[in-house]
Amino acid sequence: MEVKSKQNNKKVVPAAGKRLTLMQEIRKKWFFYLIAIPGVICLIMFCYLPMAGLYVVFERYTYQGGLFGSEFVGLQNFKFFFMNLNNAIRATRNTLVINGFSIGLGVVVNVGLAVLLNEINGKRYRKVTQSVMLFPYFISWIVVGMVALALFDENTGIINSAITALGGTPVEWYSNADYWWPIMIITTIWKNAGYGSIIYFCALTGFDQSLYEAAEIDGAGRWQRIWRITLPLLKPTIIIMFLLNIGGILAGGVDQIMGMTSLNPLLLEKTDTIATFVYRSAIVNGQFESASAITLYQSIFGFFLVLGSNLLVKKFDPDYALF
Repeated sequence: MEVKSKQNNKKVVPAAGKRLTLMQEIRKKWFFYLIAIPGVICLIMFCYLPMAGLYVVFERYTYQGGLFGSEFVGLQNFKFFFMNLNNAIRATRNTLVINGFSIGLGVVVNVGLAVLLNEINGKRYRKVTQSVMLFPYFISWIVVGMVALALFDENTGIINSAITALGGTPVEWYSNADYWWPIMIITTIWKNAGYGSIIYFCALTGFDQSLYEAAEIDGAGRWQRIWRITLPLLKPTIIIMFLLNIGGILAGGVDQIMGMTSLNPLLLEKTDTIATFVYRSAIVNGQFESASAITLYQSIFGFFLVLGSNLLVKKFDPDYALF
């Protein structure tokens, strides 16, 4: 008698795939690694190799000794900035005020312009408006400085001419430093508003339009839709952009200040920032090691500021934190 064996009808569960080794991963995706090589080389050459120059912070640099042959002096170069405490406090204060208000108010202006663009129905009019807003971003600070001179010149400036025509006393814009915090903040926001608004506008275009349609059916007005839908959905983008910008709160500004004031000594009380201090140290006085020490101070301050801001955001809503 022939006995037929019954086949076992159990489900066959495939074994979990083994993790690929590095060489197997490279062989499998060799093309992607190949096209990444030029970018990695540029990253190493221009971002990581120059970090060896940080060693100049701890030495008294000379052209004869070079980077690794000059005298090691430890933290002596930091004294150059902090020994004159009044100048250090003034430069740090001006930098924090100008950049802090530019970042904070800039977010409000950028979001407002992005919402305004989003509410424009005509595509052609929207493109024209977007181009006009973006145009100042590509203007050099030298050109902005020339425009500022045409506006604020004490004798022939447009503003003083208007004040004189109305019977007022001309304002000495380039002799009184008190006017220059608002001028620097307003020009920074004006110049960067178009570029900053594009980022938020791109985020707006990705929102689910059915939310707006449902709100409109329920009787919500335009302002209610902006306040209840648009701004809450933009909140993650606003927080991320703020965290990314806050790290550079002590950086930059030298091109703006040089273009608009030409480092006017009468205005340094309000326009002397850490960036201009570094410029005067490195370019004018040739003290590269001291300028590098101040730049390192900027980077460390910005790093801890980003960490602190991120921890604060993480405390209230972990989903919006960078890491």
